[in-house]
Amino acid sequence: MTEEEYVVFIQPYEDALKNIRVRVEVLNDDYRRKYQNYPIHHVQDRIKKKESIEQKLIRRGYESDVESARDCLTDISGIRVICYFVRDIYAVVSLLKKQTDIVVIKECDYISNPKPNGYRSYHMIVEIPVFFAEGKTPMRAEVQ
Repeated sequence: MTEEEYVVFIQPYEDALKNIRVRVEVLNDDYRRKYQNYPIHHVQDRIKKKESIEQKLIRRGYESDVESARDCLTDISGIRVICYFVRDIYAVVSLLKKQTDIVVIKECDYISNPKPNGYRSYHMIVEIPVFFAEGKTPMRAEVQ
């Protein structure tokens, strides 16, 4: 994948990340108004770097090109929602699931079932619609 291909390829993922970040912030604001509570402590987001995409594809036995990245990777864009309490994590998950245009592709609850190394988190791969000049495109993002 050339640098130019990466720049063009990554743009819709950046747009999807903006979309999911705004949704999480709006949910947090609304939750605060209704319940006088702040479930979300902090939000971080990231786009996977070109080198990281290529390494992951090669490690999994795929070609390191745009098509393989689009078809085989679900974590090119990601957002981490850090909550104060465990119950807040489940509240945020529930609120995201209620959004009818977000499709949950995969979930892993490492809070109820921690990894052997003790890692605890809730992971979701979601598909979120992003509206471009040519129309709507569903884009995948990871929510932790």
